[in-house]
Amino acid sequence: MEVILRQDVDELGLEGDIVDVAKGYARNYLVPNGIALEATPQNRKALELQSKKIELKRLKGRQDAEKVKEKLEGVEVNLSQKAGEEGKLYGSVTTMDIASHLEAQGIEIDRRKIVLERPIKTLGEHEVSIKIYPEVTGSIKVVVSAQEEKKE
Repeated sequence: MEVILRQDVDELGLEGDIVDVAKGYARNYLVPNGIALEATPQNRKALELQSKKIELKRLKGRQDAEKVKEKLEGVEVNLSQKAGEEGKLYGSVTTMDIASHLEAQGIEIDRRKIVLERPIKTLGEHEVSIKIYPEVTGSIKVVVSAQEEKKE
């Protein structure tokens, strides 16, 4: 079933794109949530009329993403976690941890845009990529150190 996207959807397309999806996905999720419209001839004509606005919005979004990418260059997130003797963490560093530390530094990033193949479970430096906008990806350095234990 062909639908017209009303907003950007990861792994599917950008606003204004006409994409082919499963009928159930379109009827049960995309259309009811206002994410997409059915690609009828009327809606296609409306899309043609709005195409300039959508292009300008994409251009502005990409420029904003480039600014955020420049902000992220050289950013280092320092986290201290409880760790065992061999440098393995008792827990793990997740995207939520990284996003909250970035927010404390004044950089607002949605945790879903932080790309971790798997949670960080060892001490040391880790390079983490952030998908800011389609085709715009930044990276930060996450330094995980052992938490000092308090002796009483």
